[in-house]
This record gives sequence, structure tokens and C-alpha cells, in this order.
Amino acid sequence: MKPMNKVLFVCHGNICRSPLAEFLFKDMVKKAGRENEFEIASCAVSDEEIYRGTGNPVYPPVKALLSALGISCEGKRARLLTAKDGEYYDFLLCMDESNERRAKRIVGEKNAAKCKKLLSLAGESGDVADPWYTRDFVAAKEDIERGLNALLQIL
Repeated sequence: MKPMNKVLFVCHGNICRSPLAEFLFKDMVKKAGRENEFEIASCAVSDEEIYRGTGNPVYPPVKALLSALGISCEGKRARLLTAKDGEYYDFLLCMDESNERRAKRIVGEKNAAKCKKLLSLAGESGDVADPWYTRDFVAAKEDIERGLNALLQIL
């Protein structure tokens, strides 16, 4: 069965917030018995975490947080958002305003409306806290979960 909802989570480097959202949402839809309804991935608006064509793995504190929840992110590597992603995915859910602006530029005017801040789905105007700077990975997880719960209800 072909996935009905193609969801791409977007952050700056694709090693913290967007992979956290990707793997938390994969776990949520699996537990809800809805995994066949979704195709879920994540990417970056910056190539800072991509060297010689290979992306860095998920940041160790994020990997540890997921692992503590029984969720594996093994094999995930940072990758860059492309214009083709704008064509392919139904939803490009960005972690903050800067990510949203950059994502809209990358995917172009035709697909810019698919780009939204994740927390906007929960009726919030704020950004997902960036644990790269705050070092508070739990706060980022809580922000992301509010957006993911809203997303699951919407879809």
C-alpha cells in the first residue's frame, strides 16, 4: 500500500531536532497502528553537517534520548533539503522560522505553501527550542511532541 501522507521534518543541520521529530513520529504512528499511512523523513536547510557527500549521524544526546525511549535511529545521516523534496512531500514541517524561510527558498514558490512551522499545527507561534544552543534536549522533545500530537490528529 502506497503511503498517503508524505511528511518531511526540517531543521538547520538534520542532526538534532528534525531527526528527533522523524523518529518520534515514526514511533507514534506505529503505536497507533497507522504506519502504512505515512512516509516520514527529515532533512537540513544547511550543509554544515554534510561532508564530502556524507551526512553526520544523529547527534549523540538525541540518539541517547531516543534510545532511552526504545527508539532506534541507527543509520540516519544528515541530508540536505532539495527542490525535488518540495515536489515529493505533502508536508515540510520546520522547527523554526529561519528553517521555514530557507525551506521555502529551496523548494520554490510553487511548493512554499507546504512549508510550515511544526508548532503552528498545535496553534503555537513559537519555534521548537534548539538543543544545539540550549543543551536542553528534553525541552526540544516536549516542543516536538506537541506538534506531532497535533499533526497526528490533523491527519
